[in-house]
Amino acid sequence: MKAKFIIKTLVIAAVASTTLSSCNIYKKYSIPEDNAIINDYRRATEATPDSASLPYLGWREVFTDPQLQSLIQTALDNNTDLDNARLNVDIARAQLKGAKLSYFPSLSINPNGGTSSYGGSHMNWTYTIPAALNWEIDAFGKILNRKRGAAVGVEQAEAYRQAAQSQIVCGVASTYYALVLLNQQLALTQRTSEIWADQVQSMKDMKLAGMVNEAAVAQSEANYYSILASIPDLEQSIRTTQNTLSLLLDTYPQEWQVTSDLNFDIPEFMVTGLPMTYLAARPDVAAAERSLAAAYYTTNSARAAFYPSLNISAQGGFTNLLGSLISNPGKWFIQLAGQLTAPIFSRGQNIATLEAAKASQQIALNNFEHSILSASADVSDAMVKYTKNHEKRQQVDKQVEALERSVEYTQELLTFNQSTTYLEVLTARSALLQAQLTSLSCWHNKVTALIELYQAVGGGR
Repeated sequence: MKAKFIIKTLVIAAVASTTLSSCNIYKKYSIPEDNAIINDYRRATEATPDSASLPYLGWREVFTDPQLQSLIQTALDNNTDLDNARLNVDIARAQLKGAKLSYFPSLSINPNGGTSSYGGSHMNWTYTIPAALNWEIDAFGKILNRKRGAAVGVEQAEAYRQAAQSQIVCGVASTYYALVLLNQQLALTQRTSEIWADQVQSMKDMKLAGMVNEAAVAQSEANYYSILASIPDLEQSIRTTQNTLSLLLDTYPQEWQVTSDLNFDIPEFMVTGLPMTYLAARPDVAAAERSLAAAYYTTNSARAAFYPSLNISAQGGFTNLLGSLISNPGKWFIQLAGQLTAPIFSRGQNIATLEAAKASQQIALNNFEHSILSASADVSDAMVKYTKNHEKRQQVDKQVEALERSVEYTQELLTFNQSTTYLEVLTARSALLQAQLTSLSCWHNKVTALIELYQAVGGGR
């Protein structure tokens, strides 16, 4: 009898499920194909990735400087944002586990007892030790869509964690090379100040020899002090950058040693174009796509709310209270029930919930499309920045060579009292220093572009 009851209930659920099989509530999410941009992304995700391409290179393969590697590893171990991202993954996995367990019956036990006496009657103890089992049959995809949405949530949290790691890796690298640049600028300025100190003394000697006047000495001293005045600004910037790096490493401010080697380049990559498969590896784009999937399952859940809920419950246990009689010893008891709950008066609320879910899904779709375009722009910007600063530095280095010759020639002409003035010497030296600083800036911009490109394609694994 009991078995027949359960079988009949399951048959009803199966028939209802078959009847509704054409509804979207059972359909699994897939990337939309009616949008050209998103369709390109879909094809990219289906392609076999090249494990040797830039997005799939580990950060140790890109940033080979041992000092930088040590700093990045420290940041990954200590950074609070990355730790929070890992914890968010754990939360999503716990939610997925809960969604999966929703398929199983729930079991509870609620022992109770008591006694009473009326008009001095004998005290009679009553007790019940019941166990209740409740099982929701997922005939209309409610649990299914919750489970699928939770699974998407895990993937989305993983993508956010990867994005956080990529940001930290590239953030440490950018700050590191900013520190390298400032150290190089400081060293160059200090060397130049020493040359200018010699120049001031030379001007004083030439004045004693009657070759220049006091104005030349004063002008050379003014330029010398101008260079000295720029050194504290550089030292302040170095200290500020050191503090920024300490913060990324989640530690107290301190001095960090950096390389003096300016030979940094990312392994070979294309600078004239970018396969869409690179963007398919970018974690924030993947997270946006997973957000769309989550919105899709939320919409399906809103549709499923229009259909009944089917529950099978059972209760059994041991009691000595049988109706109005008290039996000692007690007796075993068992009850079975099936319940089908259909929404009637809540239909208006369900319609509003579905409309809101559809609107949220469209927003997620728009955000997904924008994330693809934004990622493409980031990559394009980084490539242009790399290419143009590489070209610019080549020209600036030629300018430096020419200005070095100009300084040498004008100094010789002034020393031998030829047709030149001290102003030409000072102008040539000032121009040389500016060109040297510009060359360093171009180097740093090129390095920054490479780091930005690595992050733009989702690197940092």
